[in-house]
Amino acid sequence: MMASSYNAKEEDGHHSGAANHGGAGAVKSKKPDNTAFKQQRLPAWQPILTAGTVLPAFFVIGLIFIPIGIGLYVSSNNIKEFEIDYTGVDSSNPCYICAKNFSWNSTTPCHCSVNFTLTQPFESNVFMYYGLSNFYQNHRRYVKSRDDSQLNGDNSALKSPSKECEPYRTSEGLPIAPCGAIANSLFNDTLELYYIDLNGTRNEIPLVKKGIAWWTDKHVKFRNPGGNNNLTVAFQGTSKPVNWRKPVYELDSTDPENNGFINEDFIVWMRTAALPTFRKLYRIIQKKSSTTPTLPSGQYILDINYNYPVLSFDGRKRMILSTISWMGGKNPFLGIAYITVGSICFFLGVVLLVIHHKYDTRNNSADIPN
Repeated sequence: MMASSYNAKEEDGHHSGAANHGGAGAVKSKKPDNTAFKQQRLPAWQPILTAGTVLPAFFVIGLIFIPIGIGLYVSSNNIKEFEIDYTGVDSSNPCYICAKNFSWNSTTPCHCSVNFTLTQPFESNVFMYYGLSNFYQNHRRYVKSRDDSQLNGDNSALKSPSKECEPYRTSEGLPIAPCGAIANSLFNDTLELYYIDLNGTRNEIPLVKKGIAWWTDKHVKFRNPGGNNNLTVAFQGTSKPVNWRKPVYELDSTDPENNGFINEDFIVWMRTAALPTFRKLYRIIQKKSSTTPTLPSGQYILDINYNYPVLSFDGRKRMILSTISWMGGKNPFLGIAYITVGSICFFLGVVLLVIHHKYDTRNNSADIPN
């Protein structure tokens, strides 16, 4: 009888040969296989949001985030920072003449000095930065305009740079080393800092120029061409970038470990910034004694060899002195963000708690007699 031939396969859409009306010629059922995956019977977990779980979560997040935010904000505020703009836009600025008259084609360097006062002493190590504004290092063509193989010391790339470096690939028929727009726009202002003591004497502040680049950049990504320790010979047959005054092997001729492609000022510049207003580490002022501050309060003079014109693109130049903490430089945003999120969570917890107690009558309504 037909009823007795019914089985599980028929239920899943797989019928016997007698019922298939021709076996192989029958249309296959589109019903999914009777498996846990295809029938959506896999084990699953879904949180049940109740007042007993949501309210404690809001309060715990608030109680954790607010103290962390306060700690980050206080730590950021304890960092001392001083910034001075030496672009020379205003006629009263000591660098006004340099800013107006200097250009990339100028052959004579322009010198200016800016006086400033530190009202508070700077303890521990002090980091000197140069800052630029309205300089878009994140432009796509600018970021791609480099040859990493050349910067890594590859001799074939030294003689035949990548086409990504155009139009700064060759000059006067010779390959440019280093090639590209990033290297061509290298920041080349020279900054010197002096402290004026009570007798009016200028005391030069020693500035450390090594240790400012990332270790991986210095020892892995950037290397001088191999085969000759004499960089003048190693870079023979190449041309300096168009806007440079001297070739790459004269960036620091007094220190072979800081010359050529491994010059740390050059390495720092080659790490492009993400935003048009940025700062890059220039020098480190190391603490000498535990009894005296690194930079005492008082009068200072910043001597500048003005070599980098910025008015053509409405840019600004700054010198920044800053200390650091365990969280890095001065940045109050992270602390403010933690405090804001924690406060919102705590406030929502209070509001939801009031609503829960005021309108939740499910437990009481079941006990009310008719």
